[in-house]
Amino acid sequence: MRIALLGTRGIPARYGGFETFAEEISTRLAARGHQVTVYCRPQGDRPPQPVYRGVRLVHLPTIRHKYLDTIAHTFLSSLHLLFHRADRALYCNGANAIFTLLPRLARIPVALNVDGIERLRKKWNRLAKAWYLASEWLATFCPNVMVTDARTIQDYYRRRYGKDSTFIPYGADLAPPTGRAALERLGLEEDRYFLYVSRLEPENHPLEVRQAFETLDTSMKLALVGDAPYAAEYIRRVRDTADPRVVLPGAIYGDGYRELGAHCFAYIHATEVGGTHPALIEAMGRGNLVLYRDTPENAEVAGDAGLPFSPGDLSRKMQSLLEMSAEDRETLRRKAAARAQALYSWDSVTSAYERLLAEL
Repeated sequence: MRIALLGTRGIPARYGGFETFAEEISTRLAARGHQVTVYCRPQGDRPPQPVYRGVRLVHLPTIRHKYLDTIAHTFLSSLHLLFHRADRALYCNGANAIFTLLPRLARIPVALNVDGIERLRKKWNRLAKAWYLASEWLATFCPNVMVTDARTIQDYYRRRYGKDSTFIPYGADLAPPTGRAALERLGLEEDRYFLYVSRLEPENHPLEVRQAFETLDTSMKLALVGDAPYAAEYIRRVRDTADPRVVLPGAIYGDGYRELGAHCFAYIHATEVGGTHPALIEAMGRGNLVLYRDTPENAEVAGDAGLPFSPGDLSRKMQSLLEMSAEDRETLRRKAAARAQALYSWDSVTSAYERLLAEL
C-alpha cells in the first residue's frame, strides 16, 4: 500500500509520543514493503531529509503558534495529499478530525488516532478547549475509522458519543542501550537516581515531582528530562531550584534516553492527561521500578507492576521505594518488564495498523 501519515511534527522523533509513534510505525511498514510518506514540520536549524529509514518525508511550512501549529500544518498536509494521492491515510491527534474529510471526499480511506482527552490539558485556553471538544464529536464520523490506544479512552467515546472505536495499544522501544555516556555527561550513577521524562507542562507535573523529591533525605539524584514549546514561564519555575541533587538536562532522545531509562533507580510518571504514554511503557519494559500518577489510563498500562500515587502523596511513595527490600523491588521490576513485553510490542502494534489500513 501507499500510506500517508499526517498530524505529527514528523520524524525522526524529536518531541513526544505521536512523533515516536510515527517513526516506529512508518519505518516498520516501510520495511514490510509499503510505500510510506510522513508529513513533517520544519525542525529548527536541521536541513530537511528527503528519506529516513526507507520512509519518504514531505516537509511543509506551518504557523509557529501555540494554538495554530498543529492544525495549520495538518491542513496544508491534507491539501498536498489530495494532489499526491496515497491508498490510505493515517492521521494523528483528535484536533485534526475535521481535516480527515478532505481525503475521504477524494476517496482516500482514513484512520484517525485520537489520543487522549486533550481538552483537559491546562495549557489550552477556552477557544482551544472548545476546538478539542468539537473535534471529539467530529472524530466519531469524519474518518472511516477512529483508533484509541487505551481502553479507558475507548470507553469514554462509547459512553459520551455512543461510538465504538478500534483499540490498538501503543508500543514500546525495549531495545537495550549500548553504553553509559549520558550518565557520565550528567554526573549520574547507575541505580542512584530517580528519573522523570515528559514535556515540561503543568498537566505533566514536573514541578510537583521536583518539590516532592526535595523533601527526601537521600543522596540519590533526580533527573528531570524534557522540554516544551510555549511553556517558558512554567519551565522557569521548574528549573528554579538550589538543590544540587536535581539535574535538568532538557530533552534527550535516542541512545541517551535509553541509557537513562535503563540505569535509573526508579521512574516517576506524573502525567494526568492523555491516553497511553510511551515513556511509561518503555520504563516498564526496561525493568524499572515505576511510580505512576493514579489515573485510569496510567493504571491500565501499569497494572500491578508499579506503585500508584495521588496528589500530595508522591514524596511518601518515593520514600517507601527507598525503604523497600531488595527482593520486593526486584519482584516489581520483573513484573513491569514482563507486562510491557506481553502487551506493548511495536511489531504487534504495526501489524494491527497494517491489518486495519488494509481492511479500510
